[in-house]
Amino acid sequence: MSGTATTTRISGRALGALKRNVASLPPSCFAVVMASGIVSVGAYQLGFHGPAQVVMGFALAVYAVLVVLTAWRVIAYPQRVLEDLHVPARAFGFFTGVAGTNVVAVCLIALGETVPAALLLAASGVGWLLLGYVVPWFAVLGRAERPVLALTNGSWFIWVVAAQSMAVVSATLEPLYPQARQVLSVTAVMCWSIGLVLYCACAVFLSLRLLVYPLTPETIDAPYWVAMGSLAISVVAGALIVEMDSAPMVDATRGLVGGMAVVLWCFATWLIPVLVALGVWRHAVKRVPLRYDASLWSIVFPLGMYAVAGMYLGRANHLPLLTEVGRWFYWVAAAAWVLTLAAMLGRGARGVFARGRG
Repeated sequence: MSGTATTTRISGRALGALKRNVASLPPSCFAVVMASGIVSVGAYQLGFHGPAQVVMGFALAVYAVLVVLTAWRVIAYPQRVLEDLHVPARAFGFFTGVAGTNVVAVCLIALGETVPAALLLAASGVGWLLLGYVVPWFAVLGRAERPVLALTNGSWFIWVVAAQSMAVVSATLEPLYPQARQVLSVTAVMCWSIGLVLYCACAVFLSLRLLVYPLTPETIDAPYWVAMGSLAISVVAGALIVEMDSAPMVDATRGLVGGMAVVLWCFATWLIPVLVALGVWRHAVKRVPLRYDASLWSIVFPLGMYAVAGMYLGRANHLPLLTEVGRWFYWVAAAAWVLTLAAMLGRGARGVFARGRG
């Protein structure tokens, strides 16, 4: 009886902890899927199919778990979801669900599973359209409190990443579904264009925030790396559009998209030393402890995306130097992924051990 009671008590504590974790699940939780998926894609580009499949399997498993937990949270804790939507610093993290879904779609295409990938594109398209109107309204336009500018942060660029991820999957599926070429080409070019305009808007908002309000080490956090990552995924989308077969929308913009992709890659490259310097200032100068939290995946994803962007753009525009930069930079992204994963698992193990002792 004593053993049964103890087991029941432990199970009750575990279920209670799980419910608390679901209730507090961050909107940007799918960032780990985005980071792992792009590291897997980069490994495929380099010909390391075995490691790529391992990382891809991890990304797919985490994605499936997060979909279940997110659905549970929406159904069981709708008030917590609404609270997140009303916070500008967190609300744009919901777009990681769209981007993560599209990264998984790209992974499935690599495995030859084109039908599930197309279905995921359709689902992410609905989510992107819905969130594209809901998030700005709840987080910015519908808020009674002013000014909102003080709550702007790097996570706003995830809105751009979501749009460009739609373009990436559409352009990747286009040669596989010639009967849907017109729809996919229009979707790819439209999403790429919308993402570019959104980037300009987010950059203006963020620049104003940095100019108007004090720059503190607490505000310069990991999501600022998404400013570079959103440029990198725009480069990947642009490179794929350049390689698409002839279609009216593609033919009308191919030269513009190809040229802009090079410009965006150059600016993304320029941003990397700035972001590294800010990290050094935050952690080495201002002594902010470098501990694991989910936002660190917001650094891994841009690093991986920048590496893939160089490889894709070098191939599409016949620029071998960019290809080599992407190949070498991939190892930086892979190392960051390994370190972040180890930190995540270490924190989880410490939490389990602490609960076991309690």
